Amino acid sequence: MKISGYDGVLIDCPPSLGLLTVNALVGAHQVLVPLQCEYYALEGIGQLLRTLDLVRGYLNEKLVLGGIVLTMFDPRTRLAREVVEEARESFGKKVFSTVIPRNVRLSEAPSFGKPIFYYDDASSGAEAYRELGKEVAQRWLEKP
Repeated sequence: MKISGYDGVLIDCPPSLGLLTVNALVGAHQVLVPLQCEYYALEGIGQLLRTLDLVRGYLNEKLVLGGIVLTMFDPRTRLAREVVEEARESFGKKVFSTVIPRNVRLSEAPSFGKPIFYYDDASSGAEAYRELGKEVAQRWLEKP
């Protein structure tokens, strides 16, 4: 299905693999996976990839892993740096170059009911998401 007037549509799903998420995967072309720079998040990505394989096999043969974005990165912790390293080793070019930092302003924005660009457009978190948007657009929307 093509929606006129749009280059792409992003569907933000809950982190669970429930019915809403599976329905979104059935209608999607690509999946953007946010991966927190935490141990259990890295462990959990395997379950998500198995789910993508199942959806691809039975419901949506065109579904692909469009990329992984590393989030909540705190460069002061060894664990966060190790997660980045392991993700890049395991998934290569699927991992976006832009890394979203752990940022107080990013944490505060939802409690004020605002996206980060309206809450604090100059924050490092906003800048990181702006760079990620450019990277996603370049990878997904621009023709080679």
